[in-house]
Amino acid sequence: MIQFNKLLLLSLFILSCRSITSGQEPESFTGYIAKKFTDYCRANPREEIFVHSDRSEYIAGEELWFNIYLVDRQSNKLTAESKIAYIEILNQENRPVAQKRILLDNGSGEGQFTLPDILSSGSYTIRAYTNYMKNSLPFNCFMKKIFIYNAFSNKKIILSSDIKAAAAKKTDQIKSNDANGQMSDLQINNNGSDSLEISIKCDRNFRALNCNQCYIFIQTHGIINYIAALELNSTITRTSLPKKILIPGINHITIFDLTGQVVLERLIYTPVRKGDHLAINSRDNIRTRDSIPIELLLDKELLSAPGNTNLSISVSLKTDTHIDSDISDYMIFGSEYGNIPYEISRAGINGLDPDEADKILLNLKSSWIDWSLILSEKKPPVRYYRENEDHLLSGTLISTDSQLNPGAQIIFLSSPQKQAVFQYAKTDKEGYFNLHVPINEEMKDLIIQPENASGKIRICLEPSFAESYLPAIKPNDTSHIAIPRIISDWSINYQVGKIFEVSSEGVKKVKKNQISGPKRFYGKPDIELVTSNYINLANMEEIFFELIPGVHLKNRNASYKMTISNPIDNSLYKNPPVLFIDGVVVNDPAVIGNLDPGLVEKIDAFRSIYMVGDYRFCGLVNVITKAGDFSSVSLPDYAVRLKYRVIDPVSSFVSPDYSTAEKRKSRIPDMRNTLYWNPSVRPDADGKARIEFWASDIPGEYEVNIQGITPSGYIDLRKTIRVKQD
Repeated sequence: MIQFNKLLLLSLFILSCRSITSGQEPESFTGYIAKKFTDYCRANPREEIFVHSDRSEYIAGEELWFNIYLVDRQSNKLTAESKIAYIEILNQENRPVAQKRILLDNGSGEGQFTLPDILSSGSYTIRAYTNYMKNSLPFNCFMKKIFIYNAFSNKKIILSSDIKAAAAKKTDQIKSNDANGQMSDLQINNNGSDSLEISIKCDRNFRALNCNQCYIFIQTHGIINYIAALELNSTITRTSLPKKILIPGINHITIFDLTGQVVLERLIYTPVRKGDHLAINSRDNIRTRDSIPIELLLDKELLSAPGNTNLSISVSLKTDTHIDSDISDYMIFGSEYGNIPYEISRAGINGLDPDEADKILLNLKSSWIDWSLILSEKKPPVRYYRENEDHLLSGTLISTDSQLNPGAQIIFLSSPQKQAVFQYAKTDKEGYFNLHVPINEEMKDLIIQPENASGKIRICLEPSFAESYLPAIKPNDTSHIAIPRIISDWSINYQVGKIFEVSSEGVKKVKKNQISGPKRFYGKPDIELVTSNYINLANMEEIFFELIPGVHLKNRNASYKMTISNPIDNSLYKNPPVLFIDGVVVNDPAVIGNLDPGLVEKIDAFRSIYMVGDYRFCGLVNVITKAGDFSSVSLPDYAVRLKYRVIDPVSSFVSPDYSTAEKRKSRIPDMRNTLYWNPSVRPDADGKARIEFWASDIPGEYEVNIQGITPSGYIDLRKTIRVKQD
């Protein structure tokens, strides 16, 4: 089909060569490629994450505070399409030392790690992604290097090599392999203030084969900037485009021949115009334990567009040993082109002239825009879906019996409790399934099992955190490097805080989506029997015979059978009812038959046909024990039971308050390395926001670091404030 389409296009283009060369626009091709590109971006949307942490250097055992921003790559705005972010701290071998799942509320989510106090000194990596981003890991994720020091460890400081070396993908310009003609070079002059000059070099045979025609396509983060035909009038063809058509950021230029084949690609940079959109007003003369009020003033123009505005602010002791990339620089690259090159992370891309920036881009390639996929009939493979309503708990049904097809099975998810909840999933042809778990902080007791019990099948649950990592890079031997003096001071500060039991971690925050409790999935049952309302009976068979009409439990030759009669005509259903104990599906009626009646609190029965999705119940029975936790039943071998929390709880950041003379005279030393952290500052309608916190006992320079997103763009600003000894 693909080859036929290409031949058809080629025939159409050759037939229309006369009209093309006479100056008419070949709408068929430009429309075709634009539609292909648009359809691809719609089917394969790109999510990007930025993580703002309170610092980049830490002492093992400290709190690391962070805020996560989830952005849609095309719109460059916060997106609510995913509600969970996965964040990890990786060691020098790219293995996790801490992991959390964080709730995202309208595209942002806060959290903190308590760094293990056994960590060795060295460089670590913060890695963050959504479930959907796992389709493109290990490259499609946020990565940021941090440093952790342990004053009590005698191990060497281990600093990994720059992770960009493993993450970046080098590419050469694509060249035509046609021996009869070649387009050999694409040169860009990006120095002009108003125009972009493009020079294309091709030989006579290439021009003859392509009717002196090629096509230029330019896009920026999934948005088409320009698409048009270009007449090739000589060995070197030059054309000029107005820069105003280019969206600021990394522009991806692609040249197509007449058959729709990609012959050359190039990345260039159009500067993002950063204005003075945010102002910080603060006192110049600050003394230890003084109040530090800070007023933020955001340009109203940034708030005029519809959408959310969220800023995160950290104030910590300033160092010169490491510099983070700000959100505006990071989002130019995102994770699409690998990690931000060192030259840019130090100076910012706008600190480079266009030639320097474009030279850096020569060695980068998009991991999102893949023309071989765009032009084919294939769709990008998707295994991991967006978690925009529930958390997806994934796994595979594995069979040791070649006669059993794991791809045609039903998987049940139950939670032992008195209010029955029911969920099922169908396995795909490879036995893979996704179960939906509500997003909240509740610690859940989950039981997962197949509908058809068998000793020849088992369930293998997939870890929710991705196990795809960049190749480990051999760490540098830095045993000769001394720990910086300021880090030694920080370590003392941390130890003093531990001695006096001073912590920045406050009370747990309550999430908006906490649920009051589950409701039973079958609503009001036809029969609701409370056993305490009746005399004690000897066994479960008698209870059903005497007290539950239309539901029959019979024991024949030590084999139990449960049947239910239709309440309309009292005929027995051909299929057996679905049986539950404490909301957990049980496949064997003997499990209910052998229960001690003294343990049973209640029995619910539903005699009618009942549907959940397209799963059909021919009646159901739920036996609820007094404990309500499925503890009276042994779990079968084919089932999996686990304690599971979907999102991790988040604490508030707290710091001392010296608003009274008595508090200022407190003899408890205040040795905070981070003075202030606020992950959610939202300006009012006039663009104003005010925060206030208190200086510690440590004089010195502190950096105010503000990162955030408005409906109209990214905001980042750093300012130094000085605290003097009182």
